[in-house]
Amino acid sequence: MRRRLGLLAVAAAALVLSPAGEAAGSAHGGLTPVVLFPAFHFTKLEVTVRDQTAFPGCPGSGSFQDWFANPHPGNAFSQVCRDELLTLRYDRHSREPMRRRFSNQRGVSVRILDYGSPASAPFYGPLYHALEAAGYTPGENIRVAGYDARLTPDMGGFLRRTKRLVERTSRANGGRPVQLIGHSNGPLYAQYLLTHTSHAWRHRYIHGFSPIAGNLPGQGALYPILFTGLNTEDFTYPATPTQARTSARMYLTAPSSWMSAADPRIFGHREVVVEDAATGRSYTPAGWPRLLRDAHLRWLIPVARHYIGFVRFTDRAHFPDVDVHAQKGSGIPTVVGAVLPNLHVGQVLDPNTATFFTRDGDVNQEDITNGAVRAWRHMTCFRFQLTNHPGVDHFSLPSNPSVIAALLGDLRRSRSHCG
Repeated sequence: MRRRLGLLAVAAAALVLSPAGEAAGSAHGGLTPVVLFPAFHFTKLEVTVRDQTAFPGCPGSGSFQDWFANPHPGNAFSQVCRDELLTLRYDRHSREPMRRRFSNQRGVSVRILDYGSPASAPFYGPLYHALEAAGYTPGENIRVAGYDARLTPDMGGFLRRTKRLVERTSRANGGRPVQLIGHSNGPLYAQYLLTHTSHAWRHRYIHGFSPIAGNLPGQGALYPILFTGLNTEDFTYPATPTQARTSARMYLTAPSSWMSAADPRIFGHREVVVEDAATGRSYTPAGWPRLLRDAHLRWLIPVARHYIGFVRFTDRAHFPDVDVHAQKGSGIPTVVGAVLPNLHVGQVLDPNTATFFTRDGDVNQEDITNGAVRAWRHMTCFRFQLTNHPGVDHFSLPSNPSVIAALLGDLRRSRSHCG
């Protein structure tokens, strides 16, 4: 997630180019192909509406696009309508597995634009250009495993689709194993792939894993967003009560919201994520059940219980078991929670006057989140490294020269021989 608490959007940093003749080749020759897993809402989605009647104030038919920094969201659909039409339906009475209790609104379909191509995640242009300078070709050995950011990786055919993309990328590049690069929420999806494939599959197809500020245990700032909403196209807070309600409702029924919320098994009571000004009561990640009860959102407790901490990574059974070189930023005050006037859904926060709780971090994710990946130091045989970039913010990391240099080094390096 990204916020705009009086901060300007961060410009892309200068590119780092590989020296002439120094290509990112693996030990068996050629270039190590790359599959990128984008951040939350950094994948281009097209939403098609046909004869919908659930929201009479919105167009019955038409289409719009949803992705961060989208310059053409679709003028026929207001922000409120886009929120409402992207709000998933949740059948709280279903006895189906949790992943099958969610569906799009009737008459609404969503697809990934340009799946597999760098065009599906344009934010990462500086990274693509740096790879091209090192000899890479977009669409051939640079591919993108996009996803619908509302959904968790057990939904929407993510696992089968992504396995097929990795396998095809490897075959198209002489059978060379693939480097997975993920940014922000992207590493959650890459980690799910790695822990839901066999050791033989990983040995055949994976060169290594490069998580950049991976949101693996979630983050505290997600909890207040359940009450305030957040606009996915520019990561600003809604400015009106109506849009705050529609945005917050969209987050409440999105499984990925709960997967992205700070996991109490990692966070415990180490930070306050919500304070209710009306009662003076404070809530930590470990207190999420009480937060939902006090907010009269008991119906969401089964969803939260299932998806908070959904992508496991700290125990040996869920180690990625590939070489990992993680990157993070630090040294920037980072919001982890907020004081809300009350616990009603649809709070309007003024970033200039609201009270926020902060910790050290990268402006988006706190130190607890960014350091949790150290659990992988205990992998047997496979290499693990975590590189800190003080003062580099979350959204500048993928284009930071030091980060790109490290990625190119990982691509050139032979993978560990671990059987």
